[in-house]
Amino acid sequence: MKPDPSPAIQTQAETEWVEAELVRGLLCSARHWQFIGPLLAAVVIGVLWTDAPAWLLATWTSAALAISAARLLMLTRYSRQRAHLDSAQRLAFFARWRVLWPLSALVWGLATGLFFDRSPLADQFICWLFMAGMAMFSINSLSSHLPTMRAYINTLGATATAVMLWRIGVELGFGGPYFHYWVLALLLVFWQALLQAGRRLHKTHRTNFELQYRNNQLIESLTRQTRAALDAVAIKNRFLASAAHDIRQPVHALGLYADWLGSEPELVHEIAPKIVESTKAVNALFDSLFDLVRLDSGKIRLRVEPVQLGKLLHDLELQYRPLAEARGLVLRMHVAPGTVMSDPILLQRIVGNLISNAVKYTRRGGILVASRATGRGHRIEIWDTGIGIAPEHQREIFREFYKVPAHAGTEDGFGLGLYIVARLTHILGHPLSLSSRPGRGTVFRLRLLPTEAGQAAERAASSGAQLVNMP
Repeated sequence: MKPDPSPAIQTQAETEWVEAELVRGLLCSARHWQFIGPLLAAVVIGVLWTDAPAWLLATWTSAALAISAARLLMLTRYSRQRAHLDSAQRLAFFARWRVLWPLSALVWGLATGLFFDRSPLADQFICWLFMAGMAMFSINSLSSHLPTMRAYINTLGATATAVMLWRIGVELGFGGPYFHYWVLALLLVFWQALLQAGRRLHKTHRTNFELQYRNNQLIESLTRQTRAALDAVAIKNRFLASAAHDIRQPVHALGLYADWLGSEPELVHEIAPKIVESTKAVNALFDSLFDLVRLDSGKIRLRVEPVQLGKLLHDLELQYRPLAEARGLVLRMHVAPGTVMSDPILLQRIVGNLISNAVKYTRRGGILVASRATGRGHRIEIWDTGIGIAPEHQREIFREFYKVPAHAGTEDGFGLGLYIVARLTHILGHPLSLSSRPGRGTVFRLRLLPTEAGQAAERAASSGAQLVNMP
């Protein structure tokens, strides 16, 4: 036999929402039945019109009507404000007014003194019948909020019992009819039976609202997951379309060069460099795609250790200076020695992509790569004299497969470099910002805040759903 599943652990948000809904149910019930109290009071007055002293009956009637008027005022205010009340505000509103129910029970309990052993038995029976019916009705309407129901029933039962004991013990000196004790006993039994019934009804109400809350949470979760799945499908579709488009040109060129070389082998020295360039383009695309797959799967291996900025930038200079010079550009390095905590491979990948991006979009002038020590730590800056980026595109360039429209140089790119940079800077905890003026150039600033290995691993695991937020 399978064991019962463990009950779900309630959160603070769930508890507050359920309590607010229970209060809403109580107030809704009170609004629909707010005229029952005055109607029953009128019936009691009619029955006891000739049995109770006029001043006493008038005093009790005034108290009952005052409580009914206060409750009507409270319900009117609630009806006006309920559309603007959240869970916490609804609970606070109810807390200010909930004393009305125990006060109402007190007034009705004192009504026992108007008829118990003071009226004919027929009139007493009618009054007891009305009070019992009102108490049973209150269980149905108040049980959604257990503290209020308990306060009402306990106040009603305690007041009626106290009035009966005063009449039996003090005024009659325990010399009254024997059936008085039976009525008192029945009252006590009925009192406890009402509490038990109220607790069971409340449990049903609470369970229903808890299930409703969890179902709503489940629906929201499924909606988010469905949206995420649809977004993932859309991303993969864009991925396949973009990858197919970007790889078609170098692969087609490779085929043409191979055919050309086959028909004119004497041109090998002219064709071979073109084949090499096309091969590099294909390799660059696959390198970017592999980086993207590792990012989306959250399986990047981190190795956080001290990184010497001087060595890092020296290695990058050796890698990218020939590329810059081949395009007629000047690559300058300004190194402020220092050590930062980061992953050396991923950090080199970030700065290398930024330098490559600068070389690609700079037609004349040069690129400056500088490491600087500031009061807030080290940072690396990549300056270029390229074509710049318009303000409306400065956030979009960090999206996957995004290429700036009519932007010179984008026809040779895949739209993945800066997307990968953004994801890696987020994982390592290195904020990235940019400033750019179209036609004048761009500067990327990478703040090298110390990378905490545990937090970086968590961000890497969830990086598939997160993007860096640019300041």
